Amino acid sequence: MRPRKLLPPTALAIAAALTLSGCFASSGSDSDSDSASSQGDRDGKRIRVAMMQPPRSGLSPLSDDAFKLSRWSTAETLVTLDREGDAQPALATKWTRTNDKTWTFTLRTGVTFHDGTPLTATDVERSLTRAATAAPKPRILDGVELTVEAKDGAVTVTTGEPDPLVPQRLSSPQLSILAAKAYRGKTVNPVGTGTGAFVLKKAGGTSSATLDRNEDYWGGRAKAAGIDATYVPDGAARAAALRSGTADIVEAVPVSQASLLDKDQITEVPMPRTNTLYLNTESGVFKDAGQRAAARSAIDTKALVEGIYEGRADAADGLLGPALPWAAERAGRTKAAKAAKPSGKTITIGTFTDRAELPEVAAALQQQLKDAGFKVKLDIREYANIESDALDGKFDAFILSRATILDSGDPAAYLHSDFMSDGSFNIAQLADPAVDKAVREAESTQVGDARRTAILDAETAILNTDGAIPMLHERVIQGDATHVVGSVKDPRERELITVGTYVK
Repeated sequence: MRPRKLLPPTALAIAAALTLSGCFASSGSDSDSDSASSQGDRDGKRIRVAMMQPPRSGLSPLSDDAFKLSRWSTAETLVTLDREGDAQPALATKWTRTNDKTWTFTLRTGVTFHDGTPLTATDVERSLTRAATAAPKPRILDGVELTVEAKDGAVTVTTGEPDPLVPQRLSSPQLSILAAKAYRGKTVNPVGTGTGAFVLKKAGGTSSATLDRNEDYWGGRAKAAGIDATYVPDGAARAAALRSGTADIVEAVPVSQASLLDKDQITEVPMPRTNTLYLNTESGVFKDAGQRAAARSAIDTKALVEGIYEGRADAADGLLGPALPWAAERAGRTKAAKAAKPSGKTITIGTFTDRAELPEVAAALQQQLKDAGFKVKLDIREYANIESDALDGKFDAFILSRATILDSGDPAAYLHSDFMSDGSFNIAQLADPAVDKAVREAESTQVGDARRTAILDAETAILNTDGAIPMLHERVIQGDATHVVGSVKDPRERELITVGTYVK
């Protein structure tokens, strides 16, 4: 049984939309936080945001919940990434590679945690060591042996093997640096322990979160008084919140809802996110390469793009999409098996309801595969209730919307996590020596053109197995009320509200 990682639930729909007005604090005064209430009235409005997915691990930075902490600008990392994916200073101001396995990071001075304690090298050592020794590890550390030492006011990071991507890895929100009190129990508690522009004051389970402005933020005083976040898994309800004025910012507006909003309320951004059909290569019908090839030949990706995504997506030629322009240089499949006649045995395709389009994709695939001669049944649940079965190989196929450069700005971590024999998110149960070798080669290549070429070679090796059939590349549709200024439309889904975001 492989280690697991996460994603989350769905809600009602119209009923949720009708009751949604009670879910959000009014922009400026109503809040779960006493300090937020008074501050919001006299100095900047609060921002009401409808988040797509509730937390699955108590907002632990060691889980995918870390990306909420990052999007709220409450937890920070040693480095951040620019648009090209290059590492830039954050809590660390500079770094040097002292030998092929060791990096030294110089910390920013004058930074305090939200509990008032100063940022020290010991704090960084504690946070990164906890992540490196977690079970399971954050996916950015899949296959990486990492040790951290506070030394002479700086931090030394050493890897078991040469790793040119260490600075980019340390930009992952799952490697956020928190105050000592966050680590007093078995779980990591981010409430009041970050360094960012907003202080997490209340983590309201799977319903809401409340954040206030950090008046002592090292990066300058935020324009908004705070953030009132509510989790609204149902896409129709999120869009309704924007239309009704009960939310200022809405994550991930479903394609089906985009046309119901004013054009000046939505922004469409190409994402490094691929909608992929993972085929179980370890057992069942798709253990046979010819059957996998038959499934691939039966899928009409253009029909999915036009019919379900209303043209708001891009048909996939590979795992990596147009958000990475250099991916267009790919070779594609070079040694894929020939399609066999469908076996006639029933296959089960799993997917989840949290992303509104996926059940529709599943239904369309069911028909396409039936037309090709397969017998198909569907198993569709909330993600929280289906992920463990997917990772344990209990489906013949699984449809997943997967970010390809979510953590490091570099696809190598995704290729390792999803397709290497020791990957922690290997839904395809793939164990192919050629894939393992190619991904290892990509991981060890220096950042730059040579690394990009090696990554495309690894992609080719994966495509040749037909263990994963990329169908389309998504575009994120973010909803902003017209009175919102400065929200971030981030293809990597790391940023959303920053010091410069406010409500007029």
